[in-house]
Amino acid sequence: MAIITLTTDFGEKDYFVGAVKGAIYNELPDVRIVDISHSVSPFHISEAAYIIKNAYKSFPKGSIHIIGIDSEFTPENKHLAVLLDDHYFICANNGILSLLASEIKPEKIVEINIHEAIETNFPVLDVFVKVACHLARGGTLEVIGKNINEIKYLKQFEPIINTEKNQIIGLVIYVDNYGNVVTNISRKLFESVGKGRNYIISARMVTFPKIYEAYSDWINFDVEKEQRGEEDGKKLALFNSAGYIELAIYKSNPSTVGSASTLFGLEHRDTITIKFDEK
Repeated sequence: MAIITLTTDFGEKDYFVGAVKGAIYNELPDVRIVDISHSVSPFHISEAAYIIKNAYKSFPKGSIHIIGIDSEFTPENKHLAVLLDDHYFICANNGILSLLASEIKPEKIVEINIHEAIETNFPVLDVFVKVACHLARGGTLEVIGKNINEIKYLKQFEPIINTEKNQIIGLVIYVDNYGNVVTNISRKLFESVGKGRNYIISARMVTFPKIYEAYSDWINFDVEKEQRGEEDGKKLALFNSAGYIELAIYKSNPSTVGSASTLFGLEHRDTITIKFDEK
C-alpha cells in the first residue's frame, strides 16, 4: 500500500489540508496519508527543509512526500518530482531540497510539465496530488515531466569556515516547539574542522564552552538531587537527534523560565560562531 506524506505551511484553520487529502482519496481510496507537519512558518523554506530531512528516513522506501511550501508556479519557481534515497519528493524548485541533496545525490530529477491540468491557484491540489497519485500507482517520473540535472540550492545551509580553519560561522535555521535553537552546523563539520581542539560557541551575548550529547548530560547524577540546586532553566549546547548543534534551555517552559530563542535573543538566520584554539 502506497504512503503519501504531507508537509505544508497550511495550518489547521483553513480547508487546504482537507481538500488535498480528499483529492488524494478520490483517486486512491486505499492509500495511506501521513501528516508530517502543517505548522511550518509561512513560506519558511529552510524550516520545512529541516523538518522533511529529519522525518522522511523513518518512512519505508518508495514513500511519496508532498511538500507544499511556496509552491505557486512561476517562471522562476518551477515544480519538481525528485527520486532521492529511494524516496519521491514533490515540491517547488525553491531550494527546499538543498539540505537533502547536499548529502545524498538525487537519483532522478524531473521538472513537472502537466500544468495544463491546473484549474485553480492551488498547485498542491491541482498538480502535486496528481503527480503523487501517478507515482503511487507505479507510474514513472518521465511521464509527468522532463529530466533535468540540477536543483536550486540554498546558501544558508552552508556554514562558512575561515581560511585559518579555526572558526565556523553558522546560522539559525530552525526554532523548535520548545523554543530551542537549531543551527546549520553539523556534528560532522564540527569534528572535521575542530579536530579535537578546545572551542567556544558564541551567539549574541551568550557563550557555550561545551557541547553535550543529551539535554540532561550536564547534570551530575552522582550528587544527591537536593544538593544540586535548581536544574531547570540552565543553558546548554548539544548535538540534537538530527546531528546539528542546538542551543537550548533545559526543560524550558516559555511561560515561566522562557525559551532559548527568547532568552538568547536568537531568531532565524541569526549568526552562531564557533572559535577553536589555534593548536
